[in-house]
Amino acid sequence: MALMDQQTADEVRKRLGELPGEVKIVFFKENLLCQTCGPAEEFYKELVSLSEKVKLEVYNRVTDAEKAAAYGVALTPAAVIEGINGGRIRFYGIPAGYEFVSLLEALKNSAVLAQELQPETLAGLAGVAKPVNIKVFVTPTCPYCPAAVVLAHKFALASAQITAEMVEASEFPDLANKYEVSGVPQIVVNETVKLVGAQPESAMLKAVLEAAA
Repeated sequence: MALMDQQTADEVRKRLGELPGEVKIVFFKENLLCQTCGPAEEFYKELVSLSEKVKLEVYNRVTDAEKAAAYGVALTPAAVIEGINGGRIRFYGIPAGYEFVSLLEALKNSAVLAQELQPETLAGLAGVAKPVNIKVFVTPTCPYCPAAVVLAHKFALASAQITAEMVEASEFPDLANKYEVSGVPQIVVNETVKLVGAQPESAMLKAVLEAAA
């Protein structure tokens, strides 16, 4: 059964057809203790069926442990978007609702080398010399979350030192509790710097530079 209606599928087909290059979705699942892995896999299969420019690789996080480690994947369901800048942006959980926009933007931005960021942001990111991880906790019904996810992903695509992850809070309640997520979007940078709410580019850069110091 199709997850997208015809109008949505046509719009997605059009947007994916405009990608300047090929992008790969590397999907990780597991057979036990992951109730949403099945629906997530079907979601990504349906998505890639709409464009020859988007490819899908499917792995089991447990039995393909080396592959999961290579991509830095520790949770399931997980999707790594891999394009010309490598595979440093991830989706943990199904990017449904408003987060579908984040996924489409991730595919578009992964297909290009340069990211649309302010010159001062690019200069600041060029100076990051230590690994930085950005987690953005979201829910599918949050209209402000995609902007935070897209910005975090752009940071990761612009710097080889940065990885950025969308985490669907309701699918990973233990993780949300660990980071004391009380509202979304909540951004956690290197486990230490927290931001709540959609942030301007300058605030995200400040958090990344602080975490990397």
